[in-house]
Amino acid sequence: MDLHLFWFVTLGVLLVGYAILDGFDLGVGILHLGAKSDTERRIFMNSIGPLWDGNEVWLVTFGGALFAAFPHVYATAFSGFYLAFMLLLFALIFRAVSMEFRSKREGVLWRRSFDVAFCAASTLATLLFGVAVGNTIKGMPIGADMEYAGTFLDLLGPYPLVVGIFAVAMFAMHGSIYLYLKTTGDLQERIHGWMWHTFGFFLVMYIFTTIFTLVEVPQATRNFRDYPWAWLVVFLNVLAIANIPRAIYLRKPGYAFLSSCCSIAAFVFLFGIALYPYLLVSSLDVAPGMTFNPVFSLDIYNSASSEKTLQIMAIIAFLGMPFVLTYTAIIYWTFRGKVELGKFSY
Repeated sequence: MDLHLFWFVTLGVLLVGYAILDGFDLGVGILHLGAKSDTERRIFMNSIGPLWDGNEVWLVTFGGALFAAFPHVYATAFSGFYLAFMLLLFALIFRAVSMEFRSKREGVLWRRSFDVAFCAASTLATLLFGVAVGNTIKGMPIGADMEYAGTFLDLLGPYPLVVGIFAVAMFAMHGSIYLYLKTTGDLQERIHGWMWHTFGFFLVMYIFTTIFTLVEVPQATRNFRDYPWAWLVVFLNVLAIANIPRAIYLRKPGYAFLSSCCSIAAFVFLFGIALYPYLLVSSLDVAPGMTFNPVFSLDIYNSASSEKTLQIMAIIAFLGMPFVLTYTAIIYWTFRGKVELGKFSY
């Protein structure tokens, strides 16, 4: 494996880690307003309270690795998604502020305002992540100078919005399964019903998004001809999705959560195989018979740092990743089990 491919795969691994770990805490935020009482909302927040900031380390690491390994992609993406990324940043800040400030005062209006902000920020952040993925798959107006040539509104096409809604559905399902694992009693029984509803929403969006992708973005499947083994991931993904309702019905939420994690990992893999060897696909000046412009597109070779930089980064990655994995494992082990509200809870 050459260093360019190594870093393409490493970015995928970081994205899988982020999507699985921050996916359930974003999902908890999306479902937050479904809680009936102040105590239930505190349980929701405390289920992710010790974990959410550590989960976002994976996103920061992904951004740092992209900047160092593929600086041209980083520059083009951040100029094209500038306003979208600012909205995303505000959404992530509002989530953190809502969690930290909500329980500082007893007032109903005070707490209700932060409840709405927490739910809205979680939903907006997830939607924006999905819209970014949709634009990356469909292609963006990128010129020969590697500059984004569109506007913010150009990012809000039908296909990217559908992928954004699909991301909301997926994280809501992921979050509901996680909440079932962390709650007890009547609240847990009510969340059992939420798991069915969110899975139904996810399944509808999964089928619709798949059909939309096959019709609207035919280049997304071009690599399946050259790498037929990738169909195995599609097959495993379908099995994982099918196991979610089975595990919910059998009251085995651990298996449902594991299947949900596997489904998310498979989606990130399919996203990567749809792009490879490109990181950003250009939709400008497309030649007849083509669906994108390979000359203007940024791939893992024309957008990469020098070989020396990639080598040094690989050494740093091998040294640093065990610390990230160890930290994550310790935090999850320490805060395992059901949520119990105490003096220092949110």
